[in-house]
Amino acid sequence: MDMALMNWAAVTLGTVGAFALGMLWFSPAMFGKGWAAGSHDLQPPQTPPWLAMIVQFIGLALLAVVVGMTETVGAIGVAIAAILAVALIVAGMDLFSQKTGRAVLIDAGYVVVSGIVMILAQGVL
Repeated sequence: MDMALMNWAAVTLGTVGAFALGMLWFSPAMFGKGWAAGSHDLQPPQTPPWLAMIVQFIGLALLAVVVGMTETVGAIGVAIAAILAVALIVAGMDLFSQKTGRAVLIDAGYVVVSGIVMILAQGVL
């Protein structure tokens, strides 16, 4: 596949949109309190967790590239399968670490909704 054919603006919008969604998704205004309580009562860090944020951004960018690649070749179903696979892997890791069902759903739900944001970005741009 020729990477030059990919809609890089949509990949960028999907990445930034999903990252911004994460900031809202895990905030106290949305699911942050329930997620923290279900994640062994995690407390907010005193300083921003820069390494976690960088790793998250890179992961979202790679997933947005997968979505962009599959859109370019007309195989968006592969992207949907990848998004669901990542959500289930996250859910499995959460269950292994004994998070509550609510925290598992919050984490896995974020992956799914982020994937939807990425797919919508491909459709909009």
